[in-house]
Amino acid sequence: MKYLLNCLLLLVLFTSCSKIEENNDPIIGIWEHRVKTATNTNKMVIDNEEWIFNDVYLGRFHGYKNGKVVYLTDFKWSVNNNIYIVSYPGTDFPDDFIEMKETEDGAILMRTEGKIFAEKQ
Repeated sequence: MKYLLNCLLLLVLFTSCSKIEENNDPIIGIWEHRVKTATNTNKMVIDNEEWIFNDVYLGRFHGYKNGKVVYLTDFKWSVNNNIYIVSYPGTDFPDDFIEMKETEDGAILMRTEGKIFAEKQ
């Protein structure tokens, strides 16, 4: 009886494990934007922005001033019809709508209104 219960338990364990889907979206990685003015679109006084996109549709945003992190927050991302939506839960940041473009210098992210969002590092 004990052998039968152990076999049943092993069967349940093996069949309940699901395979994690691999996400190899080209946005995954570190993206950077040097701010040309002292204040970015979210009214933060920074000189560099960095987004780290991971494979589970999450990421971390860093705002730098003189090489030091002055702001950081987590974000969520999704993609719909080649438009990436980046949202910042728990902040008053508006969602970012961006597209990936290939250039001679590499991949860049462009806001849907045409301004550069970030460059891949």
